[in-house]
Amino acid sequence: MRAIFALPILAILSSVYASAGDRAHDFRRCTFMCDNRECKNHSPTPLPLALRITKWTCLDNCKYNCMHEITTNLTAAGKQPLQYYGKWPFIRVAGMQEPCSVLFSLLNLWVHFQGYSRIQKMIPRIHPLKTYYLVWSVASMNTWIWSAVFHTRDTPLTEKFDYYSAAFTILTALYFTVIRFFHLYTPSARALPAPARIMAFRAWTTICVVTFIGHILYLSLPPRFDYRYNIIFNLVIGLSHNALWLLYSLPESMSLLKRFPNRLKPYRPRRLANKAAILVTLTTAATAFELFDFPPWRKAIDAHALWHLVTAPIACAWYHFLILDASDPSWKEIR
Repeated sequence: MRAIFALPILAILSSVYASAGDRAHDFRRCTFMCDNRECKNHSPTPLPLALRITKWTCLDNCKYNCMHEITTNLTAAGKQPLQYYGKWPFIRVAGMQEPCSVLFSLLNLWVHFQGYSRIQKMIPRIHPLKTYYLVWSVASMNTWIWSAVFHTRDTPLTEKFDYYSAAFTILTALYFTVIRFFHLYTPSARALPAPARIMAFRAWTTICVVTFIGHILYLSLPPRFDYRYNIIFNLVIGLSHNALWLLYSLPESMSLLKRFPNRLKPYRPRRLANKAAILVTLTTAATAFELFDFPPWRKAIDAHALWHLVTAPIACAWYHFLILDASDPSWKEIR
């Protein structure tokens, strides 16, 4: 899921720091000369249709060509490629800056679309958590759409939509998880929840709404996008979500919360509980692709692209888990 809940955040680590490539004298000189030769003369070189559709400018194209010219020379000399504007040099395809990341983002989008369909089909309409799961699924699909757009063309606008949608998905995941574990949902269409539960639900909803609005407003303030704050925000929200599911996995003798309505705390469906711990562990382990970054293989696949690839099967497994969890007999007792 967009890092299944915690970890689109590490994807932006590379953007926090300045890059050696775009500061290098050779790159600046090459770009300056190309700009004057190709863009500022009386008959600028026309760009191919694919580049115009994806909003490349003549200067952008100069930077791209200079980046790859320098990278080719460095590789031929046996030297490490440099990063430019926080990213490795990638071979673009049809105007897409990072085609493999685009492809894997679309793969995740497809997984969430399939997951949405499975929730619609396999979780009964009267289940108290069905609506929350569907909202989270839609939020996840929106996130992966913007991820594909961002990796197609990295601009300040597409970057912000990518980050904002990821934060919304992570917060949505925590939102429904708290509702699920502290039983803040309405038991059924015929039952009225207790006043204390209503107040807790409204308070939690208000906290999440205000938090997200405040998050977006702060990141929108000049003079610049606060990448460090964005990392910390998503990390705290994501780890809080993961911690709750780890509590779900604790042994019966260590149970700290009641996993299902109308059941005692020690009630623990072993197969489900163990699976939650495994999925959280796999999600966290997947971040190794972001921590151990490396230049793209054949200028196409880097650690970030691989990270997008491995999140797809994990997301599929999460949907399977949520459906099994929603199918526990305990839920039937509150309808």
